[in-house]
Amino acid sequence: MQLYPVPAFQDNYIWVLADGKNALVVDPGDAAPVIEYLDQHKLNVAAILITHHHLDHIGGLNTLVQTYGDIPIYGPKLNDIPFMTHPLVGGERLTIAPFNREIQVLAVPGHTLGHIAFYLPATEQEPPYLFCGDTLFASGCGRLFEGTPQQMWASLSKLMQLPQNTLVCCAHEYTLSNIEFSLAVLPQDQKLIEYQARTEERRKQGRPSVPTTLADELKYNLFLKVNEPAVQHSVSNYLGKPVTNAVDVFAGLRQWKDNA
Repeated sequence: MQLYPVPAFQDNYIWVLADGKNALVVDPGDAAPVIEYLDQHKLNVAAILITHHHLDHIGGLNTLVQTYGDIPIYGPKLNDIPFMTHPLVGGERLTIAPFNREIQVLAVPGHTLGHIAFYLPATEQEPPYLFCGDTLFASGCGRLFEGTPQQMWASLSKLMQLPQNTLVCCAHEYTLSNIEFSLAVLPQDQKLIEYQARTEERRKQGRPSVPTTLADELKYNLFLKVNEPAVQHSVSNYLGKPVTNAVDVFAGLRQWKDNA
């Protein structure tokens, strides 16, 4: 399988997962770079997967349908996604022809109430893939536009249970800004300092910082480390009161990031 993040807008990634002939397209906010990539690699569109209803994730659907005809489009049932053919709520297990690969649908509310993620378990030849939209970012997580901190923490906790070699395919190039915030929270964390240097070098070379692995997110992503004393201490100082409950620490960390 070939995995490629198609750049769009200023910092979006539209993911394409292909077997050499057919492709899954994830969150096509803009049709033009997708069509260019598919034409260049002579790929057919097997299906489109939508994680949530924000325009930078669905804005290309009209042109893609006009260009390629009837395409199976899978997305959150809670939202009115144009051209959606398969509304999903989470818990479904899909097999999309011609891919002989199971896709598990996960409900991950928080960024939006209807947000879903698509998880492809590993095979003997392929690693597991997670297309998580704006729920989980490299060293970060999405803003809470519709959901609550409790919902988002529950969603992140669900993703944390996936295999650690899972490739985390998020929808934005936010990694360096997320690491910068993490170093405001834990300024002396040597692992974060080294991670920042590696990521800066990668970006200087013009390479995407994603996908990451779940193992790396568990190592570096402070939004997944709210049970650690150092994070709790720093968030407590920011809030001016002691907090140790995971949801409260997460909410404080998200508030801090939003105001940074």
